Amino acid sequence: MLSPNPLYPGARVALLCASSAIPEGRLEPAVAAIRALGLEPVVFPSCTALHGYFAGDDILRAGDLNRAFTDPSIAGILCARGGYGAHRLLPLLNLPEIAAHPKFFSGYSDVTALHTVFNQDCGFVTYHTVMPATEYYEPVDDYTMSYLRRALFGALTGPLKNPAGQPLQTLVGGRVTAHLCGGNLSLLAASLGTPWEIDTCGKLLFLEDIGEDTYRIDGMLTQLRNAGKFRDCAGVLLGAWTDCPPENPDRALLLPDIFAELIVPAGKPTLAGLACGHTLPTLSLPLGGVVSMDADAQTLEVLT
Repeated sequence: MLSPNPLYPGARVALLCASSAIPEGRLEPAVAAIRALGLEPVVFPSCTALHGYFAGDDILRAGDLNRAFTDPSIAGILCARGGYGAHRLLPLLNLPEIAAHPKFFSGYSDVTALHTVFNQDCGFVTYHTVMPATEYYEPVDDYTMSYLRRALFGALTGPLKNPAGQPLQTLVGGRVTAHLCGGNLSLLAASLGTPWEIDTCGKLLFLEDIGEDTYRIDGMLTQLRNAGKFRDCAGVLLGAWTDCPPENPDRALLLPDIFAELIVPAGKPTLAGLACGHTLPTLSLPLGGVVSMDADAQTLEVLT
């Protein structure tokens, strides 16, 4: 798996939307925040376009991605926000050209659809990080920004540690060193049965989500279980589950119960409680990078 060149002070970075539009009033602060990091943002058309609930139609959004990868003046690509719609772009992407021009690429949430295809089809590492129009357009905690800078500027190797007071939990013991894959559970479940289906074979699978009732989490994890994704993976890393309440608290399985019934039986080393996902503070992850996880010692380390 190729690791694209890290960014550097003064690097020109594409700011674009692969999914939903940037909310009113957030583009200018996002641009200012990118400049404050020492980068030079290039605002692509999808940042100001509207098409229903999308940041422009599929052709425009896919065109922004294709052009950003092939433009030699662009050193990296920052997805401005997530939302909905990135998986609609997959048939429109020029994957051979993107694979021939690997670049730093970051985002999370709906961007999971793009992480998966760039890792699997194009063969390069991408970065699960906060995004300019949803987090770092305004002051964010030092922990989150420290991990963002490490990801942007090529210093993410080494230990990954939760914030103080947020311990990891061991669900299944054991050690694993493997390429990291995954991201948002909803997008990974939606990939099943498509040409861009998540491949977990021999990999460390990271999962997180937001705004889903526990029965919905149950259903999507069941899809992954039934598709053999927990059987095939080398380990599981569970992040934040934000606003994921039981539909009926009096008659519900809670998330620990669901994990115990659907993930634990595969017997793969599993840690829960990673500070990553739709939460602050949050760390950054190298999707496609090699990560060593010791579920007994509750430690994580990025090797490449």
